Amino acid sequence: MASAALAPGSPPVLSPSMFCKTPPFSPQSVPSQIPLLTLRPRASLRRHDRESSALERERPPMISIPVRLFKAIPLAVVPGNKKEEDKDEYIVDEGDGYGVYSKRGKKRGRLEDRYTAILGRQGDSDQAFFGVFDGHGGAKAAEFAAKNIGENIAKHARKRRNAGLEEAVRKGYLQTDAEFTMNKEEGEDVYGGSCCVTALLGKTGDLIVSNVGDCRAVLCRAGTAEALTSDHKASVAGERERIEKAGGYVDCCNGVWRVQGSLAVSRSIGDRHLKRWVTAEPETRVLRMKHHHEFLILASDGLWDKVTDQEAVDAVRSSLTGSHRPNPFSAAKELAELSAARGSADDITVMVIKLDQFISQVESI
Repeated sequence: MASAALAPGSPPVLSPSMFCKTPPFSPQSVPSQIPLLTLRPRASLRRHDRESSALERERPPMISIPVRLFKAIPLAVVPGNKKEEDKDEYIVDEGDGYGVYSKRGKKRGRLEDRYTAILGRQGDSDQAFFGVFDGHGGAKAAEFAAKNIGENIAKHARKRRNAGLEEAVRKGYLQTDAEFTMNKEEGEDVYGGSCCVTALLGKTGDLIVSNVGDCRAVLCRAGTAEALTSDHKASVAGERERIEKAGGYVDCCNGVWRVQGSLAVSRSIGDRHLKRWVTAEPETRVLRMKHHHEFLILASDGLWDKVTDQEAVDAVRSSLTGSHRPNPFSAAKELAELSAARGSADDITVMVIKLDQFISQVESI
């Protein structure tokens, strides 16, 4: 462990290495001659004194410590060990027709979820792109995907002139994954991964929903919940078969099925060390938006582990229809707090998107 030298005449300062068994004192920080510690044996007690002073028996000898030694090692405060206050960490956002509420879980040191909301995709006011990203092993993959996946999808969509958007989404996912797994920061490899769910609202009235991992999209169809995505977990038979065909295995660890005994999800952005089996190939569903499509919920598994699809739709619908000024943000916050109240210790991110404005824009074309 390297230690910094002291400038002549400057007062010595403690470093973390000074708490090792052999402190690296510099010549300037310790006097040339330090008096040795001396032990002063107590005078022997007479028999009747020993009997009358039971509390003093077996008392260790007194230690005399030179004062000059304390002057050579001044008191210093070593930061980094003090715990921060146990406060929840939130991310909130709301825009034209959508609201986001993100809450750090109790078992997390930092919030690893991210989101993206882009209105006017490709310069068209009637297009939009939304996404929720649930990071694991850190937030780097989620943050990278949130910043890049929308633009990557747009690049491939422009090449097709808005035709074949499903393939554009697929290529955008795979490109984002390849860029992240090959990315290096400050010479160090970037690890970790992210589940994600995205929604592209096209100007032709198409709703294109895609996901990898266990982030989920749920549509409210005239009050009825309809899941538009499937959770990609190692416990799913089809995912397990795919992994085994690729030479991997799925093992049950403490009641949870995991890829290579490590990761519970079978698809993600990142996770380079498992890339042979954990693919970034998204599952995509395309549907035409109709009047009875009221809103869309995108959320991480921190919500879905404790709240059912229909419960989520009922709560949001009640919030949006029970007010003269429907507020998607308040609905998203209500869902996140409901999951937390039911015991979710995971990060929770909820995005609520009202679809009526997008449907009306399509009909006006």
